[in-house]
Amino acid sequence: MVAVPLLLIASRLVKTLSRRSIAALLGFVVAVLVLGAAGFSLTQHISFGTALYWAITTATTVGYGDVTPHNTAGRVIANVVMLAAIPALGAVFAIWTSSAILTHLRRLFGMDSRLPTTPFTVIFGANAIVTRALNELLATGVPVVLVAPTKPGDLDDRVTYIAGDPADEQVIASAHPERADRALIACDSDADALVCAVALHHLAPSLESYALTRSSHVSRALAELGVHHTLSADELVSHTLAKSLETPQAGDVLLSLVDGTNYRMVQQPVGSALVGRALSAARVESDGFVLGIYREGRVDLGIGTDPILSPADSLIMLAAA
Repeated sequence: MVAVPLLLIASRLVKTLSRRSIAALLGFVVAVLVLGAAGFSLTQHISFGTALYWAITTATTVGYGDVTPHNTAGRVIANVVMLAAIPALGAVFAIWTSSAILTHLRRLFGMDSRLPTTPFTVIFGANAIVTRALNELLATGVPVVLVAPTKPGDLDDRVTYIAGDPADEQVIASAHPERADRALIACDSDADALVCAVALHHLAPSLESYALTRSSHVSRALAELGVHHTLSADELVSHTLAKSLETPQAGDVLLSLVDGTNYRMVQQPVGSALVGRALSAARVESDGFVLGIYREGRVDLGIGTDPILSPADSLIMLAAA
């Protein structure tokens, strides 16, 4: 991982040199060639065109030998042209070659990626479940950008990969979260998730964001930082395990809800026709299978109750894919 920061530093340095130096070096070489040709023409009593031809062949180290200096003044001019133009041209080619190599390496390491032109989902971190989540998102046709320290070996080519620390604000900014339509924070540690959430809220305060954490305490802290939805992996596993001990098929039911191929889980506003009516009415009249409602940050499945729907509620339902 040390190579990535060093590559970033070298790339920025070469880019700065390329922008500021190549034009100046080429201008210097042209001036040396023109002045050298003029002086050589005067001292060797030849035409300026022939003298310019001599200067170019001398500066490029071709040196055919068909035009040579015949006196001390000509030899002095030749020395000046060689000592000034040859190193300058070498520097130009060295900077250009280094820039081309570093551009290739940046693309290889995921540091020079082109973001999708349409709104996309950006994922920060390389949690173990990220690869599966990427496949699920790609199946829906959603463009995905992954920001992670290392590139997963089985990463789909359709995913735009950006190498870097997902807890680094500059790296987060390089993903242009303000252009995304949603973000998933899936860092390896809860500390990185908190730092990422703070930076993300600063860069794109209106972005709809989600977070995967290990602790329910961190989930609550992330909610206070502007993360719209959080999921505690440990809490999810523990509750699923407990329910599976009560009913062995509970885990299979949960998996079928989130892993169906012919349907998808959607959240949609309560329509005006259902406002003021009971959840049971929505279950009867809706096209999909209504699981419950999302109200004030919590999901109500309507088990044992039949809540009255309000304009602020959202229906959680299964709809045909």
